[in-house]
Amino acid sequence: MIRKISLFLMVFFSVIAFAQKTVSGKITDEDGVAIPSASVTVEEPGKDAILAYGITNSKGEYKVTFTSAESNVDLKVKAFNQKPLTKQIPNSDQTLTFKMQSEATEIKEVQLKTKMITARGDTIAYDLKAFDSKNDRTLADVMKKIPGIEVNADGSILYQGNAINKFYVNGKDLMEGGYGTINNSLPKDAVQKVEVLENHQPVKMLQGKIPSDAAAINIKLKNSVTMTGRGEVGTGFGDPWLWNVKLTPMFFGQKSQWVVNYKTNNMGEQVENEGNILAFGNRYEGRRINASQNDWLNVENASTPNLPVKRYLMNNVHYLSANYLTNIDKKKEWELKANANYTNNAVERESYSQTDYFATSKTPAFSIRQNILNNFYTDKAKGELIFTKNAKKGFFKNATSFSQFWNADRAFVDRTDATSSRTGNQAIESPTSSFQNSLSTIIPWKEKMVNVQSFINYQNDVQKLDILPASYLNIPEFFPGIATESVRQNLQLKTFEANHSANIGFSAKGWTFTPEIGFNYKSTDLRSALTRNVGGEAFGYGDGFENDLKYTTATPYGSVGINYKDDSWMIYANVPVNSNNIKAEDPLRNVSKSVNKITFEPNLFAQYNFASFFKASLNGNISNNFGEVNTAYSGFLMTSPSGLNAMAAENPIPENNNKSAGARLEYRNPLNNLFFNVNYRLSDAKRNLISNPTINGSGYTVLEYIEQDNNVVNSGYSAEIGKYFPKFKTNASLSYSNNTSKSDAFLNDAAFTNKNNSQSFGIKFNNTYFSWMSIDYYASISKTKQTSIGSTDSGASRTGFTHNLGAFFYPIENHTIGFNWDQVNTSAANEEYHNGFYDLSYQFTWSKKKIDFELKWMNIANKKVFETYDINTTNISYTRILLRPSQVMFTVKFNFK
Repeated sequence: MIRKISLFLMVFFSVIAFAQKTVSGKITDEDGVAIPSASVTVEEPGKDAILAYGITNSKGEYKVTFTSAESNVDLKVKAFNQKPLTKQIPNSDQTLTFKMQSEATEIKEVQLKTKMITARGDTIAYDLKAFDSKNDRTLADVMKKIPGIEVNADGSILYQGNAINKFYVNGKDLMEGGYGTINNSLPKDAVQKVEVLENHQPVKMLQGKIPSDAAAINIKLKNSVTMTGRGEVGTGFGDPWLWNVKLTPMFFGQKSQWVVNYKTNNMGEQVENEGNILAFGNRYEGRRINASQNDWLNVENASTPNLPVKRYLMNNVHYLSANYLTNIDKKKEWELKANANYTNNAVERESYSQTDYFATSKTPAFSIRQNILNNFYTDKAKGELIFTKNAKKGFFKNATSFSQFWNADRAFVDRTDATSSRTGNQAIESPTSSFQNSLSTIIPWKEKMVNVQSFINYQNDVQKLDILPASYLNIPEFFPGIATESVRQNLQLKTFEANHSANIGFSAKGWTFTPEIGFNYKSTDLRSALTRNVGGEAFGYGDGFENDLKYTTATPYGSVGINYKDDSWMIYANVPVNSNNIKAEDPLRNVSKSVNKITFEPNLFAQYNFASFFKASLNGNISNNFGEVNTAYSGFLMTSPSGLNAMAAENPIPENNNKSAGARLEYRNPLNNLFFNVNYRLSDAKRNLISNPTINGSGYTVLEYIEQDNNVVNSGYSAEIGKYFPKFKTNASLSYSNNTSKSDAFLNDAAFTNKNNSQSFGIKFNNTYFSWMSIDYYASISKTKQTSIGSTDSGASRTGFTHNLGAFFYPIENHTIGFNWDQVNTSAANEEYHNGFYDLSYQFTWSKKKIDFELKWMNIANKKVFETYDINTTNISYTRILLRPSQVMFTVKFNFK
């Protein structure tokens, strides 16, 4: 593996180093006055292809780096009201100064033609009109067609395969990372252009001092004050009666912005995740997290298919959110943001499965058949208040949030295994309260910067899992001959976390050094008990099924941050030394474990820009993890009715050492609309404990851990290339990935090695060339091969094919006919399953009022189940999942203004 990395790096840097030349100088007019904003391009003679480009600054200075195998290249200079200049120059480093002759630029017509993609420095701007089709209505609809940008179903955005770190509207960050609502609901007609801010450092005090490799998105609206928004109201025929309502008014002003959002439906559209934090900004802004429950206890869950959610989600959801931003001082440096959302969701799910387990040294071959019917109930609320000052001479940000969950899940299971057939009712109640406060401030001190950060998090999880009747469990070795009516697993987790740090930054000649000291503390109290109900009275199963554990981690640390940035290089590294002090106290078993260890955990990122359009980067890090409370409890805990988990009391605290390294080559050329990236990643995790699950003849799993060094090695590479063809109005991209993982494992006390290789190839394109038709198409082919090597070797492979076709036809003005086709095929061993879904729609647009009337027929073939076949390490399984039936919806869609 090391040889592979070395070879890769040699090729990588050979490409970078090959024939890189730099031409720099100054452009002036005939009188010697500097000409700003003049374009300087380098081309190979006789070829209409730009190798590199640059734009002069306010002093008329330029710098262009290029790569070419030719002995000479053409240098071209263009500027407004100046005569274009072309000169052939040798392929070498040189400094050239040019004087341009005045020449009036004639404007033949009063008509401005905007370029579809323009670049200035680290900002790439896309004209939205160049990419939209007649059927597009929202910002997300159009952004999916922009080269180099991907948009997921929840509205999250990837640029060159990586998540963005900020989402602005007219330069303001209203949503604080939860931008899915705007992306999915902002009308495209309100947007002038989309700007990608590469290498974006969101903290103004740190710009030019602390570099960033992440990109941000800025949505520039046509008007500085905009009242807009999007709405839909729909009803439909099906069982039950269907509805879909979306109301999202928005206001974007110079001093304040707000978005109010209410969405409800029972027709399979997942809208409740739009408020999730998708962009986390910069570490100097503090820490914000998506609050979530510690779901330790679960009912048995029906399977979900590898399909778009709308094909199988039986939901009844109400989602309400509000976001508000205002400046609270005259200089417009201080901002107050208030965000709140509420979700009420009920989901029904059903599946049937048959699992055939292979014979082992402990158990003969056996089969399990299960039919599971679930009802999941989500009820949660969140409120957040944020004060921010982001100015060149000071930074302050305090974010306070509170979340409350009142979730509950139900399951009815019909189960047949090697010993019996039985049914069971399962229910879980899981209220959770969560509070976070994050503070970060940067104070200028002479030529230095002092940063102080504090993060506090408290969460209380209470969970109760009931199984009725108790005989459903059928685990005689744990419940021998006890006349029990029902079983209840009780659990409470109280978690307190505090992170405090202070650093000071020194800057000189592009370098910034940031020594830092900090203290991280986390304490988790776990209490659990398994009880049985006999004649209406509760009895415990004893200490072996109880936990009273306190797990604490205290880590004082010191580190030095090293940052450098110039026109070509960007380097940042952190060199921390951590004093890890971990303690697990279990008074029930009179056990106290501890680890006191000093660790060195450096990380490094280096990026080099060359030939104007290329970026090459390397990264690597070493980290250590000493487990959490979920790897330290010794009393048996029924995390689900299908299994019991425990860690042996004599086992030490887990110690995991992780090493990873990666390389990336990126190309983005807005002049010819071409983008591509190549990535390689390698990681090695060394652990001192390994899980040893035991599966009995009824298919129940008991999970314990044994002390043994083991490794998990992952490696993978991927590539993606995309290009926009303006002549054909087509955006196309190809992608490929190959990932391999290798890990040590145990099953029923038998050791073996798992190896898994997955490959996928994808193609995506959209076309708006014809005035009467537009097409969006995506397809992927995947192959997975799994091998287990041990006392008995086994192997299995699986292939899959997925595609989605969306075609829209415009036979008459304001009339649209749409066709959508989802296809998912799977193949394993000699079993093949083909799952196709078809939708048809008709839309009439009242153009004067900008209102759409849509009639849509979904799942025309009325396919009611999804079937799949899998071969795994321990078993072969067949699964059949209930889907949404055919349904018809009539919807009215409109903009608020």
